[in-house]
Amino acid sequence: MNADSTASLQGPRIALIHALEESVGPARAAFRAHWPEARIFDLLDTSLAVDLAEAGRLDEAMMGRFRTLADYAAGTVGAGGRTAGILFTCSAFAPAIDAVKPCLAIPVLRPNESAFEAAMAIGGRIGIVVSFGPSADSLRTELLAMAAAAGRRIEVTVAIADGALAALKSGDGDGHDDRVAETAGQLAGCDVVVLGQFSMARAQARLQPLLSVPVLTTPAAAVEALRRLTAPPFPHT
Repeated sequence: MNADSTASLQGPRIALIHALEESVGPARAAFRAHWPEARIFDLLDTSLAVDLAEAGRLDEAMMGRFRTLADYAAGTVGAGGRTAGILFTCSAFAPAIDAVKPCLAIPVLRPNESAFEAAMAIGGRIGIVVSFGPSADSLRTELLAMAAAAGRRIEVTVAIADGALAALKSGDGDGHDDRVAETAGQLAGCDVVVLGQFSMARAQARLQPLLSVPVLTTPAAAVEALRRLTAPPFPHT
């Protein structure tokens, strides 16, 4: 067994719960870059995104499915011990994720909350780009609620990159990134831009040279936050 695999076995178990296949790769890449010691595993239910798009809203049955997924993830036990934290990766389901949080004794993160905290630390005019239409209103509501809770007044502009997700699903990564870059042109005047879905993180390299303000991705911020939240406390001396 090499040193990398030994370190991996010593890291905490972290559950990633996905509603889009395209979120799996960016989430795993963020863990490799920012927390390679974590032992991550994936739960994927692509019917969630389809059902939300068709229904247009989160109903009680869908909320219950999130509780079921979280309970399953939290109860999973392996060589590295019990699950130490859960990261949801689909941005359109904030209310369902918030309903799960008080039910579990381990950290549970929405995909966007850490990036939103970082964005508010940069400035009060925040732009968000999404490629999954149902995420738009959800993310605007989520960010405004976070700002209100922090006593902040902010301006939020959300732009939808039409066709970007379809391009990514068809294997056209460059087309996805081009559509995201074109859409970001609608966010002139913002202090910071957030790529609002895990699946969009790949477009940061294409977008950042075109803008004079920071471009934040959600996976990196979420992984760093979860690492802090699950770190064992220092012993008292």
